[in-house]
Amino acid sequence: MKKRNKKILFLASFEDASILRKFTILFLITSIIPMSLLYYFYYQNTHFGHISIPTSNYTYAMILMGLGVFMGFITIRALLVKIIDISKQNSKVLENLLSPETIQELNKQENEIVILSRSFSAVTQRLEENVRSLEVAKRTLHAIMFKVGQGISNMENIDTFLDLILETLTTALNGKTGTLLLLNDAGTELIVNSVYGTAHYPKKELRLKLFPGSPLARVISEKRPMNVSGVFLQNYDNQALKELFTENLLCAPLVCHERAGGMMIISRPDTDSKSFSEEDLSLVFNLASQTAVAIENSKLNHDIEKTYFETISALAMAVDAKDKYSRGHLDRVTSHAVAIGESLGLDEEDIGTLRDAARLHDVGKIGIPDEILRKDASLTDEEWVIMRRHPEIGESIIKPVRSLQHLCDLVRHHHEKLDGSGYPDRLKAEEISPLVRILTVADMYDALTTERSYRPKKSPSEAIAILRGFKNQLDQDIVNILAENLQAAEELI
Repeated sequence: MKKRNKKILFLASFEDASILRKFTILFLITSIIPMSLLYYFYYQNTHFGHISIPTSNYTYAMILMGLGVFMGFITIRALLVKIIDISKQNSKVLENLLSPETIQELNKQENEIVILSRSFSAVTQRLEENVRSLEVAKRTLHAIMFKVGQGISNMENIDTFLDLILETLTTALNGKTGTLLLLNDAGTELIVNSVYGTAHYPKKELRLKLFPGSPLARVISEKRPMNVSGVFLQNYDNQALKELFTENLLCAPLVCHERAGGMMIISRPDTDSKSFSEEDLSLVFNLASQTAVAIENSKLNHDIEKTYFETISALAMAVDAKDKYSRGHLDRVTSHAVAIGESLGLDEEDIGTLRDAARLHDVGKIGIPDEILRKDASLTDEEWVIMRRHPEIGESIIKPVRSLQHLCDLVRHHHEKLDGSGYPDRLKAEEISPLVRILTVADMYDALTTERSYRPKKSPSEAIAILRGFKNQLDQDIVNILAENLQAAEELI
């Protein structure tokens, strides 16, 4: 049994031996056989004379065989050494491809064939992992491109674009949350503007005070990205802030025109204690700088569009002031329209649209001749044709301004009627939007309660009665809400 075990151990040891060792053993074994046979003939001839071969011939044969064996040994061994050298060179190359644990496991083997076989297996496995990673990266890239496309199509809303940037960065860096904060005008606080990665973010304003010498204050003052510990959160008694930030943060300032206007923060998961790399810092800083430019451009565009609105609004007020009978009409219509919208429970966006449209709804009258606008008598049919062009003129004035395009429907259609008798497009019923219906009622009510050259003004109760008489032309629900508002304001007797 012991002999069998020894035999098994010997065979296992021989199987795991290096190529060079195997070759040496096998070469010696194969060389001994012909040499032994030749020696046997030589011995028989010299001692017993059984074989009649000259002794010198044996000597030459043995010398030539020995030389042949030796040359074969040298040449084949040299070839095997080259193969081993190639194997070692490949092992060095593999060190850059495989993990240290895998390399250490391979180095335990002495057999180069086994090493090469396992190396190829490890490389194949690594390639398969890379292929899978490339597939994941491809899907991720497609998802990002889809989101970027959505962001570009919604560039009117800078917040949508900022949300996209945060989501893309946080996902790419395997972060937990991403937060974008803007510096207040005094430079003393950071205000949370956009958040990605947490469902616990309260929809209210969160502020971080910049304590002198704190990590966040250094990021702003030095205008460079940093790895920051979340220990600074101990200075804030706000659980909502602690939900946004972990112990491991990447902070990059939003730098534009040599000024830091805010900060972008990416948080690592609590289970990941590894700091962000220099490449991560550089990537986020570059993207933060581009984001800062986008925010600055958005502010400039907002200021320009605000100037456009104020300019066009000034034109509308100028038209309003030219007619002594309608002076103050825009302000009153705005007041009534906003009150109706609030009574209906409209959101802030629709209320703002109503307010702006009411201020601009008659801006097209700037294209109507003064002799028609200021005429003391009733207009002729020809003059009414010209007057009825003012909604279209008004739309053409505001339409080129992108930020005012949402007002075009109200400005163009505020004289439409539910029965199709209005102008300029003779819309009917559901073709007229709710906001247009509100503006139409508010406009008609103020026109009735304003004195004209050709008629005296109506009282609030008389005007409401007239509006209720237009059952097929005006939305009576809106008329009733207007009456309720006037009653509450004690304007109706």
